Amino acid sequence: MENTTKPLTARAVFARNLRIARRLQDVSQEALALQAGMSRTYVSEIERGERNVSIDNMGALADALGVALRDLVDPEMFGGLLDKANK
Repeated sequence: MENTTKPLTARAVFARNLRIARRLQDVSQEALALQAGMSRTYVSEIERGERNVSIDNMGALADALGVALRDLVDPEMFGGLLDKANK
């Protein structure tokens, strides 16, 4: 059967990877927001894909987590992890 899954948008990829990276480090949204100089509500909206986040804020979030921004925008970054979680 043909794979009909739509590719994620760039916003959805960033949202998914940010949430996974944050959870892997056991960091709360509130702690991440404080470290990045943002509100917890804003971080939550980003993780749900509801906000169109600026490149500056993307960089601040990546820095706050200590990960490379390129990892947060890479659609393949957590693919293997997600495959395991879905089994």
